[in-house]
Amino acid sequence: MFHFQSFHMYGLIGSAVLTGMLTTGLLRHFRARSLDGQAIKIQHKAPGLPRYVFGGLTFGLGWGLAGVCPGPIFTLLGSGIWAMLIVLLFALIGTWLYGVLRNRLPH
Repeated sequence: MFHFQSFHMYGLIGSAVLTGMLTTGLLRHFRARSLDGQAIKIQHKAPGLPRYVFGGLTFGLGWGLAGVCPGPIFTLLGSGIWAMLIVLLFALIGTWLYGVLRNRLPH
């Protein structure tokens, strides 16, 4: 993926970002409503480059060190790759740590 020799991974991620942007724009433009008639409100986020850089670096570092995206941890455990227990443990520690530090982080 990082050699840009194949489209599948970065193309998938890029198309997901574009789809999300398009869908969000359409929901806002047409003032969409849910199935039960309530207005769908998408909150605007305050710009904050440092939080995205820090969050992306933290996520990317964990992904790179583990060698796996967080999604398939349980699948890999189910297939008998017991080293994923360490990855799961640190994913849980990271989630707990975020909860502890949440009020001190720039959101």
